[in-house]
Amino acid sequence: MKHTYSFTRRPVKNSPVRLPFLLAMVFAAAVIARAGQPINIGSRLELFVDHLLIEEMRDVRLELHHPIKAPRPKSPLPVHHMVTVIRDGDLFRAWYRGADKSLSKEKGAPSEGAEVVHYAESDDGHEWRFPVMGLHEVNGTRENNIILARKPRLLHNFMPFLDNRPGVNPTERYKALAGHPGPGNKLGLDKPGHGLVAFVSPDGIHWTEKGEVIPYRPQWHHAFDSPNVSFWSEAERRYVCYFRTWITADRRRSISRVTSPDFLRWSEPVAMEPNLPGEHLYTSMTAPYSRAPHIYLSFPTRFVPGRGNAPEYEPKDLNVTDVLFMTTRAGSTRYDRTFTEAFLRPGLDEARWANRANYVAQGIHFLIPNELSIYHRSGDRYVLRADGFISAHAGAREGELLTKPLIFSGGKLLLNFSTGAAGGVRVEIQDPAGTPIPGFAPTDAEILYGDSIERPFLWKGDPDLSTIAGRPVRLRFLLQEADVFSFRFR
Repeated sequence: MKHTYSFTRRPVKNSPVRLPFLLAMVFAAAVIARAGQPINIGSRLELFVDHLLIEEMRDVRLELHHPIKAPRPKSPLPVHHMVTVIRDGDLFRAWYRGADKSLSKEKGAPSEGAEVVHYAESDDGHEWRFPVMGLHEVNGTRENNIILARKPRLLHNFMPFLDNRPGVNPTERYKALAGHPGPGNKLGLDKPGHGLVAFVSPDGIHWTEKGEVIPYRPQWHHAFDSPNVSFWSEAERRYVCYFRTWITADRRRSISRVTSPDFLRWSEPVAMEPNLPGEHLYTSMTAPYSRAPHIYLSFPTRFVPGRGNAPEYEPKDLNVTDVLFMTTRAGSTRYDRTFTEAFLRPGLDEARWANRANYVAQGIHFLIPNELSIYHRSGDRYVLRADGFISAHAGAREGELLTKPLIFSGGKLLLNFSTGAAGGVRVEIQDPAGTPIPGFAPTDAEILYGDSIERPFLWKGDPDLSTIAGRPVRLRFLLQEADVFSFRFR
């Protein structure tokens, strides 16, 4: 199933505008002013997941693509909340929350003392094994895969990441933030709340607490009680955390953002509030996309109260969930919501319509080249092509997409695209005023057809793009029965 977003524009002229030189320069300046300063994309990969680079479209629309369920593993990750999947070299590693009621019976342990963190491994990211760690005695035995236990409040939402900061201390190669706001009610008024605690580890197994680093604030109400995700941002050169807050007026679950130079000192929070009216976003699951780390992908769970299939709950506690797709860019304090409908629906399985049944893991990965995997708390794995979240799409009628002025580096244009047998892609390169650059006009462009993650686009005579690199240009994509997912210069 696909969903679309479109708008129309006046046609872009293919031929040079015959005006006196001065008037032409004034026109060019006006065009650039309208579009803002040229966007320097260098040689980075750019995806059509937002409208940042798009000036206008005609008979082209942005289209949302939905992942497909992969064959179920013989040994899947268990059905649990707060799942994180990390690839460390050739090894896939997973952490997930479990519970053991025996722990809540121990002296001084509150009810949340039953929560533990489990660990799993995989060689292929599909079939999982659950090594006996022997670290914690639970219910009279150490024959388990538990790596953290007996830390009330801190194991409800333990979310690790692999720190790829240059020069990171090897003893702190893994990091995590964890915490639960209790005690207190969901208004956070009757008792002081707790904040998020930093953890570090050399191996992802043995962890050391570094203390509370993001304090609780009463105005956040029931903050923190879902995945609070953090990572080192290569693009921002800082640590970034997206965590649960509430929209005060009507008590809706939402998302805030903070940054840090050292994982200990954090900035003032910024409420991103990507919610639609009345909408709860239960998680953020935000992280840089590996192929384009300046773009952060987000897979929040949409929480819809009063619906669902959960007979063990009181009617007032019934809910149903699904998974959305949002993006934000490095340094931005806003999410892009080009598509507001479900990216991943509950589906035919009745259990997926139960209370809090639809969450995806933090971490998407390539198990095989050119295919992304997204992990669901059910133990299922979903796949889609590399960069395949949103495409610029045209049907049988040829359409066009015009970018804003760009500055690039490199000598080749590479496209991630797919066409029908009768479809094709052409690319024109214009100056900022809309005049085709000689050698890169539509009549010079080869028709590209087929299906490829990264294929060079060619013009007749194979001109060297490096001759126009470093100066503002526009790309005009001419599409017919085609999807373009991403592009880059190299």
